[in-house]
Amino acid sequence: MALPSPYMSCSELVGLTQSTAAYENIFKSINGLLLIGGSSDLETSDFAKVAGIFFRLALKANDAGDSFPIWGTCLGMQLLTCLVAGENLLTKTTAENMALPLNLTKEAHSSQMFQGFPSDVMKALSQEALTGNFHQYGVTMKTFKENEKLQSFFSILSTNTAENGAIFVSTMEGRTYPFYGVQWHPEVNRFQWDPKLNFPHSSDAVRVASLLAEFFVNEGRRSLHHFDQPEEEAESLIYNYTPTYAGNFTGYEQIYFF
Repeated sequence: MALPSPYMSCSELVGLTQSTAAYENIFKSINGLLLIGGSSDLETSDFAKVAGIFFRLALKANDAGDSFPIWGTCLGMQLLTCLVAGENLLTKTTAENMALPLNLTKEAHSSQMFQGFPSDVMKALSQEALTGNFHQYGVTMKTFKENEKLQSFFSILSTNTAENGAIFVSTMEGRTYPFYGVQWHPEVNRFQWDPKLNFPHSSDAVRVASLLAEFFVNEGRRSLHHFDQPEEEAESLIYNYTPTYAGNFTGYEQIYFF
């Protein structure tokens, strides 16, 4: 998944221990937020606390007509549900190193996220194993439907079945806010190549990843946020840093060290 501009995420720019004022300044300078996957406490971690600051700023901005999109992948999607519900609703929904087709809901076909998808790609998405899953926990359909806050905030676009038989929410989007979440990992289709891991690399898989990245980039283009000074913008570009090849000792091809 690509960022909506060549700027680093909030955590990469200033770390996770800055003042609220510092994050407010970053918020005014960037065009969207990508909440990445990984492993972190959804309620007590610095990652969750800083994400909460940006989430509340995004709510306020969008309410005022100032578009600001948020995308959550895997842990990022889980964090979005926690921020909306006000509590951690995760249960065991193991789907580790599994590529799956999506069980698309009726809302998927009228969604913002999939509106630019050709019909053949939507068909492939529902029939071919195009989505890489690498998670132990998730939000089940039962939990989602029983939570009024989640029900009113998000539309469910797809579900999947975990190894234990639990049906979990795998794709969702905000009903009125440009907030999007996927429990799976679109980025691995294009950018991760470990032969021991089940990364989908078919033509359709790459198209899915590309279309979603283009979608979120276009969501970011709706934002009018910008850096106050060209010099500050130039200093914040990720091109100031050199990635390190890590495919020989991790599941990632390249890693940035800050």
